[in-house]
Amino acid sequence: MNGPGDILRSSAARFGDKHALITATRTLSFAELDTLSDRVAAWLVAQGARPGQPVTLYAQNCWEWVVTYHGALKAGAVVNPVNVMLTPEELAFVLRDCGATAVFTGAEQAPTVVELMRDLPDLTAVVSFGDATGTESFAEVLNHDGPAPHPTVDPDSPSTIGYTSGTTGHPKGAVQSHRAVLWNCAATATMHGRNAEDVVVTALPAPHVYGNVVINATFLAGGTVVLMERFAPAEALRLIGEHRATLFEGVPTMYSMMLVDPGIERADLSSLTRCTVGGQTIAPTTVERWQDRSGAPLIELWGMTEIAGLGTTHPVHMPPVPGSIGVSLPGVEVRIADLKDIGRDAARGTPGELMVRGPVTMLGYHNNPEATARTIEPDGWLHTGDIATMDQSGHVFVVDRRKDMIITGGYNVYPAEVERVLAAHPAVAMVAVGPIPDPVKGELACAYVVAAAGSNPTEEELIAYASERMAAYKRPRLVRLVSDLPKTSTGKIMRRELIKQFEV
Repeated sequence: MNGPGDILRSSAARFGDKHALITATRTLSFAELDTLSDRVAAWLVAQGARPGQPVTLYAQNCWEWVVTYHGALKAGAVVNPVNVMLTPEELAFVLRDCGATAVFTGAEQAPTVVELMRDLPDLTAVVSFGDATGTESFAEVLNHDGPAPHPTVDPDSPSTIGYTSGTTGHPKGAVQSHRAVLWNCAATATMHGRNAEDVVVTALPAPHVYGNVVINATFLAGGTVVLMERFAPAEALRLIGEHRATLFEGVPTMYSMMLVDPGIERADLSSLTRCTVGGQTIAPTTVERWQDRSGAPLIELWGMTEIAGLGTTHPVHMPPVPGSIGVSLPGVEVRIADLKDIGRDAARGTPGELMVRGPVTMLGYHNNPEATARTIEPDGWLHTGDIATMDQSGHVFVVDRRKDMIITGGYNVYPAEVERVLAAHPAVAMVAVGPIPDPVKGELACAYVVAAAGSNPTEEELIAYASERMAAYKRPRLVRLVSDLPKTSTGKIMRRELIKQFEV
């Protein structure tokens, strides 16, 4: 196999009529997925699509998204998966920046794309997965009976342009090679011991690299993916039991929400053999509670768009190191660089910047050589922006995002550390920590807390709890009790939105 576009052909040959994908509206075998994606590929070629041209996917999780993703790759196109939470302005930038020639979209998102189309000369086709004015029908695409294309794919050529969230300025398009995506899927499948008997329940957005790797690593191993359109804790618990899932894969908030859902007491989780969690640091108490309830180990992992998925995780056949994001994937190097001199390694156990090098590293940022040069060193090491430590065995421990660090009176305060302490309080369901300006100390830590059901903690109680467990300069100086926290489409808490959403 040269890239992810070969996964379905290979798996269909081995697993044929075995269930590959289960959604709320349709169940598809490996053979059916392979055939339907061939039709998408043939349609694209018939429309004049040439190898290397970008095709955008802009929809919620659905079977049509998965079929189109593989069809575009089979046609030799470069896939541009887009987060449905982008604003019209952000979407317009992405489509213009990557030069998308076709957009496959959900009926809900189609009007936005049609409106933008008039100002995007490269965009010649908009295909809707449902009924939508001004679009071509996906059903007609699947009726196309032309020959399936078999373009020659260079493993080191672009396969995907995945845009970052754009926390500052415009989002940046990380260009991932066919080799990087396939390598990440294969290495992830190996580390987590995926096999043809696995049934994986996931609500991770397919456009996100974590969600993408979960789906394709499972297909590669011949397992079955139960794909939720959106995450809902009660529904996730139901699907695990109904399909006798062996894995659930998600982000910390998903586990927190399932643990406090009323249905957790009667949920049948006995089929789970392991679960994974990534996207953000997770409180040890949440890990312990989920493992106690499910009986399955919760494997922590770490990754990012710029490396096509995972960079580190725990091998399923080895005992995990609590609180660690694991060790590097096979063939991937990681190091902790000194914060003042990235050419030097930080001392073991000393915080530094986590850096990655290897076949999963992006080719660069699309149309942005300056950002590429800032992110990838001449010797290939990629800056992740995460502050981490490494122990003597090579296990990595994320401290926090470098950009999220709060500097109070000259001291570095890492929000994740404060969040881990407060998350252990029995009255706390979810917590996020962000900075607030202070005329004397520069910044102070403010904790935004969602109380557990039936609990009524006070701000003073939570501050006192933190004060007993951490240094004075680290403890939150203010606690805000809120009903919910701002999240990304993957369920990650958006710390930078806290001040905007909650006036202090």
